[in-house]
Amino acid sequence: MLKEAMFYEKLEDKIVRCNLCSHQCKILPSKIGVCGVRQNIEGTLNTLVYGEVIANNVDPIEKKPLYHFYPGTKSYSIAAKGCNFKCGFCQNWQISQMSEQLSVVPGYEISPIEIVLDAEKTKCKSISYTYTEPTIFFEYAYDIAKLAKEKGMHNVFVSNGYMTEKALKKIGPFLDAINIDLKSFSEEFYITVCKGHLNPVLDSIKLAKDMGIWVEITTLIIPGQNDSQEELREITEFIAGVGKDIPWHINRFYPNYKFLDKEPTPIETLKKAYQLGKKAGLRYIYMGNVSRGSDTYCYKCHEILIQRIGFDIVQNNLDKDKCSFCGEILDGIL
Repeated sequence: MLKEAMFYEKLEDKIVRCNLCSHQCKILPSKIGVCGVRQNIEGTLNTLVYGEVIANNVDPIEKKPLYHFYPGTKSYSIAAKGCNFKCGFCQNWQISQMSEQLSVVPGYEISPIEIVLDAEKTKCKSISYTYTEPTIFFEYAYDIAKLAKEKGMHNVFVSNGYMTEKALKKIGPFLDAINIDLKSFSEEFYITVCKGHLNPVLDSIKLAKDMGIWVEITTLIIPGQNDSQEELREITEFIAGVGKDIPWHINRFYPNYKFLDKEPTPIETLKKAYQLGKKAGLRYIYMGNVSRGSDTYCYKCHEILIQRIGFDIVQNNLDKDKCSFCGEILDGIL
């Protein structure tokens, strides 16, 4: 379904500039932006994915991953095709990079109100815009998020953080939580591997925190790419500088997509990152894509508050939002 895009300006000769994400693509007539889903049609920028779902599922909120946002609840998860990054290690490349693979893209139409009603029917506490990059289907997500709020539901972005300040501020009043991938602390990594830049991501993390959106951060640690002691220390110090209460998810890499020649992340590397995070003062650090590492501990008395096996909660030692052992409040939206 074609729909006029938000956040663009008209230039001379029917050229437009998209201001949705930090690429700020200058798009000639009939051409498409980096994301593959925003097209200049006779001087008007259109989104090509409004109401076009490529994936929808009911997930545990822990799968996003969000461990401090209504833990143990279900989230109705949706995605449209496309992405404004080109990461060679993408775990969902079949749909995020679909515009590069197929000239005609499969999908199915679901209106915003149908999404919200289905989320209600399946007893989901939130709607997550996930799997691909939600920024690139912003108009669709925005309309759903407004309807969800009217129904008393919550909204979650799982994002690379490459949206512009205007876009984040626009959806901010309807956005309750966001997990942002901080893929590296190297500008060179972002340029060569992701085809983007680092600073817009850092700015989004800081802005989301300042706006009162609950923030969690994920870093996929890739051997030989972003796993040096110095870089991991820089990541932990940046996060701590924004908020020591921000949970950091450090995930183990497995060969995928264009990174099939890389080795899985050694467990020792994850442990090293964990210790660096603790040294920086981060209260909550989780190891993902491993058998154990997803338990939530009280940062004060160090007792287990939430024990998880996979995405399932098997033990909960919270007294509402407080540690039942020492009474300290657990950070998050619980």
